[in-house]
Amino acid sequence: MVSPSQEDFSIIDRPIEPCDLFDLSVHILSPKQLSKQQVNQLSPTALAYLGDAVYELYIRGLYLLPPKRQHSYHQEVVAQVRAETQAEHLRSLEPYLTDVEQDIIRRGRNAASGKPKRVSATVYQQATSLETLMGYLYLTDGDRLRQLLHHLYPDR
Repeated sequence: MVSPSQEDFSIIDRPIEPCDLFDLSVHILSPKQLSKQQVNQLSPTALAYLGDAVYELYIRGLYLLPPKRQHSYHQEVVAQVRAETQAEHLRSLEPYLTDVEQDIIRRGRNAASGKPKRVSATVYQQATSLETLMGYLYLTDGDRLRQLLHHLYPDR
């Protein structure tokens, strides 16, 4: 068994930043490597399902510091993961997206079915599109995912 090097624990030697937690979680939680063909076979609904979890994990990491009561954590995270905020985030990212990412967005929008209870169909479609993109990038390009998330939260 190979023992971990000191570099493996470099995150411990300095104050933890929320982005460190996300980077660490991406490495810990990433599923087995899927081929591009396998990822493209996933439905937009499956990508959105995964993207919803990835996005929420990132947001939860952002609001961990400074420490606060659980109710405060919950309120701050819910404000960021609600459909209206996700739709705004998607609109702010659109000028920076590649053609492939735009295609993923379209697939997510077209897959958003059902009648949302609390928001308009347009807002629901945009939120689902963002989640689909997050899921796709999580599986295919973690660096690009971090780049787009940093664009949304540059001060974090």
